Order: sequence, then C-alpha cells, then structure tokens
Amino acid sequence: MVSSLSSQVNSLTPRQILRIIARLDIKGANLIKGIHLEGLRVVGDPQVHAEKYYNDGADEIIYMDTVASLYGRNNLLDVVTRATEHVFVPMTVGGGIRSVEDARALLRAGADKVAINTAAVKDPSLVTKISDVWGSSTIVLSIEAKQTAPGKWEAYTDNGRERTGLDVVQWAERGAQLGAGEIFVTSVDQEGTKNGFDCELISAITKSVDIPVVASGGFGKLEHLKELMQVSKPTGVAIADSLHYKKFNFNEIRTFCLANNIATRQLAADEKISQ
Repeated sequence: MVSSLSSQVNSLTPRQILRIIARLDIKGANLIKGIHLEGLRVVGDPQVHAEKYYNDGADEIIYMDTVASLYGRNNLLDVVTRATEHVFVPMTVGGGIRSVEDARALLRAGADKVAINTAAVKDPSLVTKISDVWGSSTIVLSIEAKQTAPGKWEAYTDNGRERTGLDVVQWAERGAQLGAGEIFVTSVDQEGTKNGFDCELISAITKSVDIPVVASGGFGKLEHLKELMQVSKPTGVAIADSLHYKKFNFNEIRTFCLANNIATRQLAADEKISQ
C-alpha cells in the first residue's frame, strides 16, 4: 500500500493531498489553548512555536487572534511581521478583520491568506470585496460550528460566544458563492477535547462546496485522521493541542498517513527528490 501511494502521488492534484497545518491561537502576546474555545491557558511564545513547526515540516501556519473581535481589533501585525523572518510556509491570519484595509495590512505584513468570521456574518459582501482585490485564494471563511440537532449545526462568532442563527452548511455554500477560496471550520463541540473530529460536520461541508475545506477541532490520536478521511474529503487538518504538548510531531503524523493511504504534501516532495 505504501509503495502504491508513493507511485501515484505525483499524479494527484493539490486538492487530493492533505495539508498538515499548525494552528496557533493567540491572546495578546501569548500562544494559548483551551477546550471548546474557553478556559484559555498560556502555552508559550507563538514565535518560538511557529518557527519550530516550520522547521519540523508544517505545511502551513494558521494564526487566530482569539479576542480580536471582542475588542474590535487585530493584534497580529507584529506577530506576522516577525514570523516572516523565520517561517517560509503559507500563513493564514484570522480574528478582528473587519475591512479591506485590515486585510491589506495583514497581507502586506506577510500573511498569505486572511480568515474572517464575525465580520463576514455582519457584512457578507466583505468576502467578495477582498476576493475581488486579491483573488479568492487569499480569503478564507472561518466558521465556528456547534451542533444543534442530529445533522444540524449553527455558526457562531466571537470565538464561539455569539449565536448567528446561520446553518453552517448553508453558510459555507454561500461563502463559496461570495468568493471565499477556502472554508476553515472549527467544531466548537470537539475543540480541545482530543476526542476526534466532528466527521459528520466535515463530511456535510465537503459534500456541499467545491472549494478547499480545512477541519479543526478534536484531533487527539492518529486514528482520528483515518476516521475523518474515510467519510469526508478535507484538503487540510489544523492541529493545535497535540503539537503544542508534543504528543505527536509532523513526521509521526505523516508516517501514519502514508501507512493508511492518505497522501500528504511531504510525500509529494519525497517522491520528487527520489526521481
């Protein structure tokens, strides 16, 4: 199975190669982590962790300012600027982005993509405005989802604090229509629990939109990746807790993926090197 996947990986499209992404939740100057996006505790310096994850083989870094919407500002300009000196993988930045000008400042600072949630709910046209200026590849619709009934989820804002009344799957579909190039979905129910992804949620979204979907919330053991990929087709998974507390590293994750017929970007790189 391993050799079979390696021989096929060069023919795969980027959408078929799973991105392993490090998620860094930021509060002020600190990297933090919580459960269900609450009970936040300090983990360390985001700069140190981002540089380590880059060196260890992260495909991307996602920075989320957890209090930006609450205080009406994004505090990550300095974090992103400093990161560009040592981190050379795509960076997505979210939290408190409320205008084209906010997006411009972060992109100029070195972000490759901006993720919006609260502002998109308040003014969906912002997704289109940013997409029209920089292209859909730069705009990510971030969705914080809580299950309300079997097969139903509601979108939340303000780091999972505020209800929107929006059906998650319908909101994802609309986001794609508005011009978002990617959906970043966090299961608030699973986030920080290490009990596994909300596979049903991710499956419902990936079946409803034709743009990349990144799954976040719940990763705690390697088998959770297999469970997720068996029922859905995300193009990336965002991992926080298991990386921050050194339960797994990127080599262990990719080795598991390889053994379970899940193509990753590192496999593609290895294949090119061997030719």
